[in-house]
Amino acid sequence: MNAGTELGEFLKVRRALVSPAGDGGPRRRVPGLRREEVAALARVSADYYTRLEQGRHKRPSEAVLGALAQALQLDDLATRHLFDLARAVAAPRRTGPEAAVQRVRPSLHQLLASFTEHPAFIRGRRTEVLAMNPLAAFLLADFPAKPAQERSLIRWAFLDAEARTRYVDWEKIASSMVGTLRLDAGRHPDDPLLLQLVGELAVHSEEFRTWWADHRVVERRDGIKRLNHPLVGHLDIRYEALEVTGEPDQTLFIYTTEPGSESESKLRTLAGWVYGDSTARDHSGALTSPLDPQEPRPNPDPAEH
Repeated sequence: MNAGTELGEFLKVRRALVSPAGDGGPRRRVPGLRREEVAALARVSADYYTRLEQGRHKRPSEAVLGALAQALQLDDLATRHLFDLARAVAAPRRTGPEAAVQRVRPSLHQLLASFTEHPAFIRGRRTEVLAMNPLAAFLLADFPAKPAQERSLIRWAFLDAEARTRYVDWEKIASSMVGTLRLDAGRHPDDPLLLQLVGELAVHSEEFRTWWADHRVVERRDGIKRLNHPLVGHLDIRYEALEVTGEPDQTLFIYTTEPGSESESKLRTLAGWVYGDSTARDHSGALTSPLDPQEPRPNPDPAEH
């Protein structure tokens, strides 16, 4: 993933989304602003801006980046992504692989285990599920039991048919995950596992290729997910995403339901199956699903993360 190319592609995509002011002239063959118009709005030369789009200018100043963000009508998140891309262009390429292993503190594993009424998990870089409680594993998928290279939420969403039935609004959820992965790519352009994941998804999913090409960035903080569980049917789940203090690129997700709602009742039913008499737990605390009571799923060593 070439940093200069990524910056240039982002600029091109975003200027195509901006409608020219007072657009009453001859019809344009391509949408959005021309390079010269962006340059004029940002008060830089057309040649300078062209070199940015072509990946030939390596050190745009913060003042120029701020002016470009304003000219392209970027929101705060997209502006932050622009600055990340520019830093990646200016920074020297790393000679070795970027550290790829993230670990969850033991106290956070204990915190997750204490949530017996609410699904909860910690998402790391590349949308990887670093840890989750048994109720979240039962509601979504048992990511800790998967091989290490298959614990990414976005990989599951695009390459596992179960995800398309589990998410009622699959297209909305999956496309937003692509935007989240774009943020990661801006922050960590030298992450070899991220590059490998993007390549795998691009090869196997036309939808991923389409959404990846639009350079949209997404950061989820709260919202509602509509899920379809094979045992209880439809649930409306509200989520909160909380940054883990002192741990870069780790986010705690907690799922709740509306008090008194049918979804709350269904979630309690699932919790009963997970933690009640109809389930069993082995000596390590691994969940034995009521759907397959004879085969407990392994509980991975936290150090593996």
